[in-house]
Amino acid sequence: MAKKILIVDDDPDLVEAVSTILESKGYEVAAAYGGVEGLEKAKTESPDLIVLDVMMPDKDGYVVCKELKADPKYRSIPILLLTAVVSKLSVTRYTQQMGMETEADDYVDKPVEPEELVRRIETLLSK
Repeated sequence: MAKKILIVDDDPDLVEAVSTILESKGYEVAAAYGGVEGLEKAKTESPDLIVLDVMMPDKDGYVVCKELKADPKYRSIPILLLTAVVSKLSVTRYTQQMGMETEADDYVDKPVEPEELVRRIETLLSK
């Protein structure tokens, strides 16, 4: 049975690109286009892993990650933060330290090479 990955990002183009990459590797993909929708889908889709953007307008990825990791039902789902925070440090309220304070399982900067993203996902799923 294929592993299910939930992609949560407010950029539809990124969601489509990552979905295509993951589907080509045999993963089942679910998508959400904001933090609120991402939380809902995490609870209804039962993903094996979540790829989570940080900078989203409705509920940021740090908050989503903290909420999921605080709930015993969802704590074990690996979360990979995929974000452009590092390149936007001078123009955003988000910081790398905020990312470290979440219990995310891994953290990758955008843009990421497809092979690197798949490698990180496979590493998290093999734990």
